[in-house]
Amino acid sequence: MTQPAPAYPPAHNLLAGKTVLITAAAGTGIGFATAKRATEEGATVMISDIHERRLAEAAARIEAEAGRRPLTHLCNVTKQADVDGLVAAAIADLGHVDVLVNNAGLGGSAPLVEMTDEQWNVVLDVTLTGTFRMMRAMLPHMMARKSGIMVNNASVLGWRAQKLQAHYAAAKAGVMALTRCAAVEAAEHNIRINAVSPSLAMHEFLNRVTSDELLAQLTSREAYGRAAETWEIANVIIFLASDYATYMTGEVVAVSSQRA
Repeated sequence: MTQPAPAYPPAHNLLAGKTVLITAAAGTGIGFATAKRATEEGATVMISDIHERRLAEAAARIEAEAGRRPLTHLCNVTKQADVDGLVAAAIADLGHVDVLVNNAGLGGSAPLVEMTDEQWNVVLDVTLTGTFRMMRAMLPHMMARKSGIMVNNASVLGWRAQKLQAHYAAAKAGVMALTRCAAVEAAEHNIRINAVSPSLAMHEFLNRVTSDELLAQLTSREAYGRAAETWEIANVIIFLASDYATYMTGEVVAVSSQRA
């Protein structure tokens, strides 16, 4: 039986006065939903992406729907110069960065025996190494301030097996391990680092790149009989970025209704 999605919850100023930087926030996915929700929750937000037109469109949509326009900056997380430029721009334009949300990731489908080095490397470079680059570039700023929060976007595939997803699953498992290790190093600087692990969040891009058959199969595994709304994942990211999660670090929070 499919349960309907709940109503979109009202904001509660959970991020009032905070500054938030979110990667890969153009389009219709979790990054965009998080940027909108952070804006609604009172944060001053900067969003980044590699698509200039989509980035501008996302900023305009957030302004129309949440009442304030986020700052924007182009960034390809596979290029260290772009990452350094994004961090420098965020610090300059926001004054400082309280929260970094590492949302950039790349998927794909391929049997392991047919997977090329290029297919493997590009998914790992964007999803895992891109997260590492962003964390490495931002940590000195947060360490100097003795304050900061990072939330990384992982996936249940970091724990669970799925055919054709060896590269993506390995990358997301790496994000989980990176989150835990970095959190231990950062704790002495009063920096919290956690991750979310969504199962299935439906959005336009996922619909385009995933077959109807596979989407139906994945949806059938969810206890609610439906995929998550992207804002349902964003709400957990906002919680981890808020003062309600001050004792949590090094945790990977499953945002999932999958049966065990």
